Amino acid sequence: MKRIVAGIVAHVDAGKTTLSEALLYRSGEIRKLGRVDHGDAFLDTNALEKARGITIFAHQALVEHGDLKLTLLDTPGHVDFAAETERVLNVLDYAILVVSGTDGVQGHTETLWRLLARYHVPTFIFVNKCDAAGFDREAVLAQLRKRLSDAVFPFPLVEDCADADVPVDFGNDAEDIATLDEQAMNEYLEQGIITVERVRRMIQSRELFPVYFGSALKLEGVEEFLDGMEVFTREPDWPNDFGAQVFKIAHDNQHNRMTWLRVTGGVLKAKEMVSGNTIVAPAQSDGEQWQEKIDQVRIYNGAKFETVTEVPAGGVCAVTGLTRTFPGAGLGAESNAEAPVLQPVLTYTVLPAEAAGMADLMASGKASAAGERGNTASDDEDTDESTDARESSPAEPVMIPKFDDLTLHKVLAALRELEDEDPLLHVIWVERLQEIHVQLMGAVQLEIIQQTLSERFGLNVAFGAGSILYRETITEAIEGVGHFEPLRHYAEAHILLEPGEPGSGVNVASAMSENDLDRNWQRLILTHLTEREHLGVLIGAPLTDIKMTLVAGKAHLKHTEGGDFRQATYRAIRQGLMEAHTGVIGHPQTPVDERPDTSEVGNCRILEPWYRFRLEVPSEMIGRAMSDIQRMAGTFDSPADDGEYAVITGSAPVSEMRDYAMDVSQYTHGRGRFSATFGGYRPCHNEDQVIRAAQYDPESDLDNTPDSVFCAHGAGYPVKWYKVPEFKHLDYAYQI
Repeated sequence: MKRIVAGIVAHVDAGKTTLSEALLYRSGEIRKLGRVDHGDAFLDTNALEKARGITIFAHQALVEHGDLKLTLLDTPGHVDFAAETERVLNVLDYAILVVSGTDGVQGHTETLWRLLARYHVPTFIFVNKCDAAGFDREAVLAQLRKRLSDAVFPFPLVEDCADADVPVDFGNDAEDIATLDEQAMNEYLEQGIITVERVRRMIQSRELFPVYFGSALKLEGVEEFLDGMEVFTREPDWPNDFGAQVFKIAHDNQHNRMTWLRVTGGVLKAKEMVSGNTIVAPAQSDGEQWQEKIDQVRIYNGAKFETVTEVPAGGVCAVTGLTRTFPGAGLGAESNAEAPVLQPVLTYTVLPAEAAGMADLMASGKASAAGERGNTASDDEDTDESTDARESSPAEPVMIPKFDDLTLHKVLAALRELEDEDPLLHVIWVERLQEIHVQLMGAVQLEIIQQTLSERFGLNVAFGAGSILYRETITEAIEGVGHFEPLRHYAEAHILLEPGEPGSGVNVASAMSENDLDRNWQRLILTHLTEREHLGVLIGAPLTDIKMTLVAGKAHLKHTEGGDFRQATYRAIRQGLMEAHTGVIGHPQTPVDERPDTSEVGNCRILEPWYRFRLEVPSEMIGRAMSDIQRMAGTFDSPADDGEYAVITGSAPVSEMRDYAMDVSQYTHGRGRFSATFGGYRPCHNEDQVIRAAQYDPESDLDNTPDSVFCAHGAGYPVKWYKVPEFKHLDYAYQI
């Protein structure tokens, strides 16, 4: 039989899980059709999914139809869980993109299409809900071609096509389809036909995208779609050497850690040792090698699983016993996958349950205070009244409850387990504030985490008001120096910081010869560059779009220990950032008589997340929509107006647009539609305001100090960051 792994992806409410149910029912795998809104769908196995009527986690099901053995991976449709969907794309042979026949192509549909293109996944399209009133087949087909690809074509019904040379009857579309591929054109010109095998290869190379129409709920068009999958798919050829790609980490009811993976070569066997590697840097796919033993191998079908002894290449399974895997990890001959495109944009403080509501009160109090500080002369007429009000009822400080030590440890451990399952949930312990912060995609994901902590771990928590997850970068190169030399310790590191390409993250390298510094010290320094998120000096936000290069370093044969270079490396990065903060390029001139001025941003910059949005409003309201976008510091393309509705696409800061969907619903009285997806990081539109609000002092952040430690007369002593260039032991390597 032909074995294929296909994932179902869609915008939320397009009918994705309903189609999965229909495929399972038509192939005889289930006897009763479940429904998402009834909470009895075969693939929505989690209690949270049943309660909410949405898919949150990727699930596996097995479908057999004729000569096709299909492993089906149902993925979440909500944008907050798009990261779960993106990770699945790595292991697919084909994708099934479900589009609502009534809603058409929506904002998240286009995001999914771009991800499918990035991961080179051949795609079948199923237009669902074609039985609904108002469905227009030709209009939907035109929209698919306009917003997704010109190569979208409806496919005819096919009979048994075991012979690959059988022609496919595309009717009037045959010539247009032939123009998509040179060999198809030759075949069409010479024989007047396009064969099944040629169509298979065109689909596999993403030159052609079949589209089928139907209604999953009423089982219309489902049988024809399964026939098309059977005929027009090709099973990949797998190598003999063992390899596997991890796409998901989960925990069962007994808290056993399960690694979900696709075998991409050889055979996976239970009780076998497998190898993998850790990530040294985002730009590097190899790192420290490790080996671990696989315990159980499970084949899941919905909520049930079968324990097997081995899985051949092409199979999907969950294994226990592995502790060092992560989504995107490669095992055996398989390399680690690229970092995901989607990134979290919001950060929240984790608080005890009794703090619910108080955090918002505190945030509004801060906002009011900030507003009072920002009042101008135009508000003079209200000054007396506001002064009297403040004098008569002085503001009491809002005391937010804190976790006790035992509960804090439990909450942090539980969140670490959830972080292990979802790489885009970032859990951060902020030592100086004694707080837990979580970074995630949106409010729905936050609610799911809150419920999971309650139901799975018995922990009731609340979350503070969400804030934007800013980043920092630099605009000019600077060489930072870090020196760590308390008594009987020694290390000096020079790190060249250079601006990177937008979206490149943090990249590290070494430009040193092993004659100048031993290889083991160089590798250790590179590890220190990537083992933590280094913070900027403007607001203490994580660095991004930056290249860090080791350009000079020195160790002592007797006194240098491993932790010495950690201290020197961390201090070198911060010292370089402080110099950049003063506007220095390359390296400073010495000596420096007094502390340089850091009142301006210098060569440091704050980056903020932006949304790519699509806004559809009635034509008479286009003026309001355009003025809103301009007010939010956004940009947009020329609106498309058909006389009834206008469509505006563009970009805007998340900080301004995060709650705009509710505004659209209100001023259009429910007639407008707004969708937004993560569009990357860009320079902050209100940088000065963000810096003032943060009130961050980089020199008081002792966990990220820019100062160094030198030694004289048998004792170590601190040296301020701006004096370090005068005391350093190595010359600058960067030439201005």
